[in-house]
Amino acid sequence: MLRVGLTGGIASGKSEVSRRLAERGAVIVDADVLAREAVAPGSPGLAEVVEAFGPGVLTHDGGLDRAALGAIVFADRTQRERLNGIIHPRVRARAAQLVADAVAADPHAVVVQDIPLLVETGQAAAFDTVVVVDAPDDVRIARLRARNGMSDEEARSRIAAQATREERLAAAHHVVDNDGSLEALRAQVDRLWDDVLAPAAARPGG
Repeated sequence: MLRVGLTGGIASGKSEVSRRLAERGAVIVDADVLAREAVAPGSPGLAEVVEAFGPGVLTHDGGLDRAALGAIVFADRTQRERLNGIIHPRVRARAAQLVADAVAADPHAVVVQDIPLLVETGQAAAFDTVVVVDAPDDVRIARLRARNGMSDEEARSRIAAQATREERLAAAHHVVDNDGSLEALRAQVDRLWDDVLAPAAARPGG
């Protein structure tokens, strides 16, 4: 097995890289998906979030109001850390089980854990290799404006709530640059798969 940590700042294009790796045969363990499962309606995780942040973070039908919660945690680092303390242990436990299942099914699997906050949570050392998807801040801000309808101020706030580009790049074994076309991005991922990831997983002991 090859354990790959995949990360990148908001609007860097990490999800597209993850999709291409899945197409090439990687097993994807997506921390965002697991985080949503951790606070699904009726879950202990959601109950703990409501206890911590109040009923105002619920929608009328009892689900999590992500916009309301985001307004709280992105404006206050202490509150953000409080939320992470609820969600991250649940995500890590579930991810560990999914990785174990993948290895049981294929000892030479390339298991990619897609973790937006990999650097922030100090997980880089847990992986055989770390892949960082990178794009300049001005490109990411433009994407957030177009994709999410954010103002420049909102976009900069979301970017500032994460690790800096320099911090992510310092943790990278491989960097995928995403300041060009989708075709160029996918070509980089294909080279990474063909030249690095698949051969490493196929090696004895991989």
